[in-house]
Amino acid sequence: MKKILIIKLRHIGDVLLIIPAIRALKDTFPDASISVLVNAGTEDVLKGNPLIGELIVLDRGVKILPVIKRYAKEVGFLKTIRQKGFDMTVDLTGGDRAAIMSFASRAGYRLGRVFRKGFIGKKYMYTHLSAEPEGRKHTVLQNLGVVKGFGINTENLSVDFYIPEEDRLFIKKILTPDASRITYNAIVHVHPTSRWLFKCWKDEAMAEVIVWLLERGAAVIITSSPDIREVEKARTILSLVSSRITHHASRLIDLCGKTTIKQLGAISEASDLFFGVDSAPMHIAAAVGTPVIALFGPSGAFDWGPWDNAEGQGAGGRGQGNPYPKKNGIQRFGKHTVIQRDWDCIPCGEDGCEGSKISDCLDDIKPAEAVEIIERHLKRL
Repeated sequence: MKKILIIKLRHIGDVLLIIPAIRALKDTFPDASISVLVNAGTEDVLKGNPLIGELIVLDRGVKILPVIKRYAKEVGFLKTIRQKGFDMTVDLTGGDRAAIMSFASRAGYRLGRVFRKGFIGKKYMYTHLSAEPEGRKHTVLQNLGVVKGFGINTENLSVDFYIPEEDRLFIKKILTPDASRITYNAIVHVHPTSRWLFKCWKDEAMAEVIVWLLERGAAVIITSSPDIREVEKARTILSLVSSRITHHASRLIDLCGKTTIKQLGAISEASDLFFGVDSAPMHIAAAVGTPVIALFGPSGAFDWGPWDNAEGQGAGGRGQGNPYPKKNGIQRFGKHTVIQRDWDCIPCGEDGCEGSKISDCLDDIKPAEAVEIIERHLKRL
């Protein structure tokens, strides 16, 4: 096997969690060149990874083009994939578009998973289909399962995230006491936002926890994506915090909408703790080895909880089984903790209760509950 294409046309966190599957392919075919096809805007999470020989980026902007131009672009892209001469494709997306791309590659081996949804004849896009995962499986294990059924495996389930040195220097300058004139007893990276509003906690609750952290002596770095909705939400939280503090403002560092993906990783790496919602930065923080305390609403921790690299090592590691075995509730995997209600309706995966974009199960979590878990962790520093 000389050339392998992995397809993951999803979001940033989804893309990051394919790393163990990539490693399994590289371990099995060490001389193969591995290309990864991802959506534009997600590629940075894989940059610098030595397992990957090539990143192919799909511009989803073609969707807004007139029909004829869009068709020409789509066909041109498929021809490019075919001309690369891949021997194997591995579809870790599951969507119709990825299935068509797999087939168009003309690779002799086209791996995918059995699908319940999709166009008629979709299964014929592949030469090899793995069975659907049984029971609750973390996304890392689901990805690995697509190739594992064909003898492609690895005992190293680390989710790696590579940070350029200039991005480490970026955060070091901000946190050096001589430069910023701040002193602190811990650094906490707080990421309170998600592109999905139903994953976000109440602004007042998040502000209350941040105020407590500042009063305790921590430096708090608050971040958000550049998306205007996320920046506005983070700014609202910052305003609530500012209205309640008088002496600790120098330890509140506002980087909302101001960082790259790699800089987010550098911030988490330099921090003693990550606190935030179910989001891509949560997965990045876990990947760089920072303890994560994450707030979960209607999502399933069993498939999206923060992944602990240390626990995922070797055949006997917890990551080889089911790291978040319960349906819901507070759960721990290695150094990470998920805070979630244990209601029967969780996980529903809905876009808020009755389509409201607001998740009652998330809003029901009290700041004091989060503070208790954070305090327990900080005392161990």
